[in-house]
Amino acid sequence: MRYQSNVSLGREVELYNRVVSNDPANSALILAVLSASGLESQAVLKIADTLADVLSGTTNEVTNGGYARKTLTNADLTAYTVDDTENTITLELPVQTWANILIGDTWAMLAICYDSDTTSGTDANIIPISFHELLIEGVYVIPDGDDVIVDFSDGFIRAS
Repeated sequence: MRYQSNVSLGREVELYNRVVSNDPANSALILAVLSASGLESQAVLKIADTLADVLSGTTNEVTNGGYARKTLTNADLTAYTVDDTENTITLELPVQTWANILIGDTWAMLAICYDSDTTSGTDANIIPISFHELLIEGVYVIPDGDDVIVDFSDGFIRAS
């Protein structure tokens, strides 16, 4: 399941394009994994205006050994294309690998966010774009020391 944060509704293409265009400099997409333990409902997550808001209640970011947020800059992304046949824009991300993630938190959700300045921002400046369940055969991801791979090469959002 995927759903979009209310604060970025209608802005997903703009925020993605700002990173691709490096405008402002140091802008990036931030990928943060949320733990199954304490994960709040879709209704609660959707109204969070910042990543700090997402993490201010019972929702937690995972703390497994080997985990770190991913920061995707203009060098990692490709410009989007407009599909005039389907009347859509699909925003793609490269395949992401978290290597050798140790046992610990169960991975439930990936938050894809926009940070306008990775050099001075905090979670209070990071805007959630979308949330994506992390499922393998219908079950949340349970790290066991192997790599965790997430593939959004077919798109993480389709704007229409």
